Formats: sequence, C-alpha cells, structure tokens
Amino acid sequence: MMRISDTVKHLIIINVLMFIGTLTIGGGVLFYEWFAMYFPENESFRYWQIITHMFMHGSIMHLLFNMFVLWMFGTPVEQALGSKRFLFIYFSAGLGAVALQVGYYYFQYLSMETQAMDLGFTHEQIIEILKEGKVFKAIGPGFNQIYYASMVGASGCIMGILAAFGVMNPNAELMLIFLPIPIKAKYFIPGIIILDLVSGVTGQSFFSPSNTAYMAHVGGALIGFFIMWYWKKNQFNNNRWD
Repeated sequence: MMRISDTVKHLIIINVLMFIGTLTIGGGVLFYEWFAMYFPENESFRYWQIITHMFMHGSIMHLLFNMFVLWMFGTPVEQALGSKRFLFIYFSAGLGAVALQVGYYYFQYLSMETQAMDLGFTHEQIIEILKEGKVFKAIGPGFNQIYYASMVGASGCIMGILAAFGVMNPNAELMLIFLPIPIKAKYFIPGIIILDLVSGVTGQSFFSPSNTAYMAHVGGALIGFFIMWYWKKNQFNNNRWD
C-alpha cells in the first residue's frame, strides 16, 4: 500500500475534523452556515467561506470518496513536487473552482435579474422576494435555486491535483470503479473534465449526484493543469521551492 505523504495526511485530518464539526455543532446547521460557500448575493455569504468550504462535505460518502482520491493522487504529486508546490496547486485549484462556479451562477443570475427588472421590479425588491422564498412565476425556480445555492467539498482542489498528476504521468493507466478498463491519464482526465463541463451546461448528470457543482470541478482541473503544464514546460526543478 502506498504510504501517505505528510501534507495529504494533514489535509485529510482537517477535512475529517470539519465533518465531525458539521455533525455535532449547532445541530448540523450552524457549522454548515458558517463555513459552506454561499452565493455572494445571499445574506449568509461570508468572505472566509471562499476557503473554508474546501474542507466541508455534505455526507460521509462525499467525504470518503474525496479523501480516497486525495490520498491516491495527492500522495504521488506531493512526493514529486514537495509540500509547498503541492499546496500551491491545491489551494489555487480550489480558488479556481470557486471563481468558475460562482461566475457561472452570476451569468445565470444576472440574466434572470434583468428579466425581473423588465417586469418592473427593482434590485431591492428582487432581493426581498428571494429572501422570502417566493418564486417569480415568469422566470421559474432557477432564480431561487441560485440565490440559495451553497458549495461544499474538496472536489475542486482534488480535480486540480488530478489534472497535475495527469500532466506529470500522461501514460499512467487509470480506471473508473464501475468501468474496470485501463485508460491512460492523458485521455481519462480530459474525458472526466469534458463530462463535468457538459453536465454543468446541460444539467445532465453522468456519474455524480445532480446537485454537484460541475463548473467547480472544471475550474479546479483547468487551474491544476495550467500550473503543472507551466512548471513542467519550464523544468520546475530549476525553481524548486523546497
């Protein structure tokens, strides 16, 4: 069995502790409201959630799957790059995930806000109606869904690490649990990213639950890919931080 690297181990411990906090503090609600990432227009949004949501998970299966993937791919990436570069990719990918997901939400939200304003509502009235949970019948429930949307999970960070692994080991053979056919990383990882992109745009879920933040996966993966591609292209050992 592959020995877990130190930084990966510490990240897993933090994620587990945060999940325990979610279950035990404030009846399973208060901890979530503090640290999950809410849509910025929502009154529950706090700036620290941009970071803290990366350590939150919605269920035990969500946590176990993410921590398994973090151990499997994070350990070889950290061993190759060192802890500082590993963490740089990890958190950069997490921020990229937030940026793309929230940006995509805003693209939809602002379009629907414009429709509401065309119906004669002001910005203040729109926010008040959304706070009350009322639905704009002419627009549909999507407006409310975005306003109350929240993000949790390390998936964006992990997708960045997975993409970095693929750049470092393009010919490594990977398999899906339910499709035990070896596929090279240079095909497997782009395929996963494309499926996430299609799911995010169409709402059609392939492998993940329907409430998955697909654009966060895409954003994290793209950041991880470009960082690792740049380092590899410029022979990262010449600029090694450790």
